[in-house]
Amino acid sequence: MPDVDAGSFQERFYHSSDGLTLYARDYRPPGAAAAERLPVICLPGLSRNARDFHPLALLLSRDRTGPRRVIAVDSRGRGNSAWDENKANYNLAVETGDIIAACTAFGIERAVFIGTSRGGLILHLIAAARPDLLEAVVLNDIGPAIEAGGLALIRDYLNGRKPADWKEAADILQVNHGASFTALTGEDWREMALALYRDVGGRPVADFDPAIAEALRSIDFSQPLPDLWAQFESLSRFPLMLIRGENSPLLSQETVNEMARLHPGLVLHTAGGQGHAPLLHLGNISAAIRAFLATCR
Repeated sequence: MPDVDAGSFQERFYHSSDGLTLYARDYRPPGAAAAERLPVICLPGLSRNARDFHPLALLLSRDRTGPRRVIAVDSRGRGNSAWDENKANYNLAVETGDIIAACTAFGIERAVFIGTSRGGLILHLIAAARPDLLEAVVLNDIGPAIEAGGLALIRDYLNGRKPADWKEAADILQVNHGASFTALTGEDWREMALALYRDVGGRPVADFDPAIAEALRSIDFSQPLPDLWAQFESLSRFPLMLIRGENSPLLSQETVNEMARLHPGLVLHTAGGQGHAPLLHLGNISAAIRAFLATCR
């Protein structure tokens, strides 16, 4: 099952500070349409990649009134980025450094960032370490505290059943997530499969280093998970939009309420009929993001 609209973006490769070859998609509006607007950089979730952002990137880069350059990255060990021989490097600190390296490689001094799940955790660290890079932030179903039960679900399905063909890949996703993603259609599940799996000889294979999923097995869920409330204090200085899946098991309403208390200007959007993490091109989410971007440089 081939990728779609491949000609709508430029494939870019760059290097991390430790020499790993990393990948990003670069969506550039034609002409000088976006020259006066800051770009948008999209950071994917734990096991996901730049393909998750493809429909949204097309919408934002082709917006008639406010087009922006969009860069969507593959984190190390995911998508077209190289796998790391040192599996301990799949951590937030190293991956934060990779995003800083991407900004340097692409000549970006400041941007609006969209972070899904783990990508949003990285943005907490960037806010603390390199706040000069941030103009505004969109967090997709993530905050400074995550629910252990939701993370355990991710552990289980990432280490679960492997599909034999593309139909089964979509079916497995629907079995795993259908109860929380009631808004999705059959075509949405097929698109999700294309984003998550890579075609290897006609068979779908999860497009990330298996060590990333394996690492979740070592988490002791009887102990409190670490949080990033201290880093959120830095993040709360910026214009901030939070998208929460209506049925999210990872981001609790209590955490959302505390985020709103600490950041009175927080723009909250609930993704109806979606869980963790919402597909940003479905429903009215993209319109809400575009409205938020309209308030940014």
